[in-house]
Amino acid sequence: MNTTVKAQVANPPVLPNFQALIKTGKIQLDFISGFRGVSTIGVQRSLDSVLNFNTIGYIADPNGFRGSYVDNKPLPGKNYYRMLITFSNGRFMYTKTMLAVEDSTINAGAKLSATDIQAMTNKTGKPAEKEAVIPWKPSNYIYTTADGNINIKLPEAPKKKYVVKFYEATGAPLFEIEQVAEPFLIIEKAIFLHAGWFNFEIFEEGKLLEKWNFYIPLNYRS
Repeated sequence: MNTTVKAQVANPPVLPNFQALIKTGKIQLDFISGFRGVSTIGVQRSLDSVLNFNTIGYIADPNGFRGSYVDNKPLPGKNYYRMLITFSNGRFMYTKTMLAVEDSTINAGAKLSATDIQAMTNKTGKPAEKEAVIPWKPSNYIYTTADGNINIKLPEAPKKKYVVKFYEATGAPLFEIEQVAEPFLIIEKAIFLHAGWFNFEIFEEGKLLEKWNFYIPLNYRS
């Protein structure tokens, strides 16, 4: 197993949150999305955060795990943004309205909780049928980072025995780590051979700690 120790890389916020950062002469919007069955994601801009929102463009890959949009011609003064998410079944929703901020990042700490797992999975442990309208959230323990690789964060690893098993989205076994010895590890994306959704199980001292999934995008940031 080709694993190396690596500190956690912060992800952008998860929809319906996103970040809008003021760069030199432009404003960049970034987010993570777990929505599936999306038809379009329109980017809307306003100067007052309440009225006069106008669509200025669209996210190139509305079903992508990571999304980004660059406003190359921001308006003078404060720029507020929101996104209109339209699903293939005709439903739609707006994200939260975000103010573009200078040299700042919005904390993407909204990680998966026990309540989220209960709400987003059925009794079989598989994603619920309403997944298309419930935002997916990354695990606290295993998640992809900006470079497309997979981080494993288990701070108690030096003290406890953790076993991690990986599966295809179909449930077919891939491989397992019989003993996670380091608190922070990274698994290179190439080991998974293809992009897409993967499932995992974490066992702590022989008991199931978490069963969830992560997404390796086809086009990731270098």
